[in-house]
Amino acid sequence: MFKVIGLLKRRPGMSVDEFREYYETKHRLIGEKYLRGNAERYMRRFTTPVPHRVTGEPVEPEHDVILEIWYADREAYEATSKLLRAPDAAKEIADDEERLFDRPRTQFYIVEEHESDLSV
Repeated sequence: MFKVIGLLKRRPGMSVDEFREYYETKHRLIGEKYLRGNAERYMRRFTTPVPHRVTGEPVEPEHDVILEIWYADREAYEATSKLLRAPDAAKEIADDEERLFDRPRTQFYIVEEHESDLSV
């Protein structure tokens, strides 16, 4: 498997509830439209920070969602990336991202996983 992780921040002025609602009812559908048949999994993990461990004050998260997309292999990732850069797809995605994300804070990573066997 080949995995990509995105760290995404909601746009300024948008509440956490508004962000999650919009992502799951609108933006997710755009992702599914382009990823279906091209990616193996599409996961969103919404973050809820714990209070500051010393002061107990609420903490504003660096990122509001961790996006994970699994591909069968690097070739599938590259083919999907090409599809997402096509003018119509790129415009649809960018226009919706402007409604949802603080785009300059978006970060993506290719992930190499190593798992420990804890069954012993």
